[in-house]
Amino acid sequence: MDSNLFARLMNTWESLTGRLNSVGDYLPPLVLRVIMGWEFFEAGREKLGGENWFASVQGQFPFPFNIVPASFSWGLATWFELIGAVLLIVGLCTRFIAFSLLFLTFVATAAVHWPNNWSMLSDLLAGYSISNDGNGNFKLPLLFVVMLLPLLFKGAGKLSLDYLFGLPLGADPNPPAIADFGAFGLAALVLGLPFLMLMPLFGATLIVIGLALVAFQRWVVG
Repeated sequence: MDSNLFARLMNTWESLTGRLNSVGDYLPPLVLRVIMGWEFFEAGREKLGGENWFASVQGQFPFPFNIVPASFSWGLATWFELIGAVLLIVGLCTRFIAFSLLFLTFVATAAVHWPNNWSMLSDLLAGYSISNDGNGNFKLPLLFVVMLLPLLFKGAGKLSLDYLFGLPLGADPNPPAIADFGAFGLAALVLGLPFLMLMPLFGATLIVIGLALVAFQRWVVG
């Protein structure tokens, strides 16, 4: 291929992807926030006007929610979903809200969506569905998790109150990425805490790995 033609193609590709990247700072996070905010607000609104059914599945909740009063868990879930949804839509405290709703989703999955008994991967995959035929139905909460993760790790985007409030304070709303052992350790900790609710051994392993990576970055790499 002619070198000039290749250079023009590369320049065109970089120009197109650069423009898409710039829109990516605005549109995708906004769409995710609005969709997830609406879904959680609807769930919270149904709880607010509905009957507390948590008592009927109290024993299926992970610790410590299996020992606290069902009315407390119901109220906590209701208001986290309602208030968190509003904050998510406007993009305020987005990472904290995304983590909180992620944690809530893992607790709900453990209580009512996860297969009761599974020993092989095929048993687990049978629960990847919307309707519950006795094998669990964690497809929808898994999709929620997938949609919350970009908001947790990348933030609310530029069409958000997080971004607008950061500008006059002199804070960098999009600080440069730091790819070190501490970053991966932090990610392991952030994911390990929710997984403690669903798969305790796996969650604990992630937390240990996260702590080790953070300590290695802090005390060895510096």
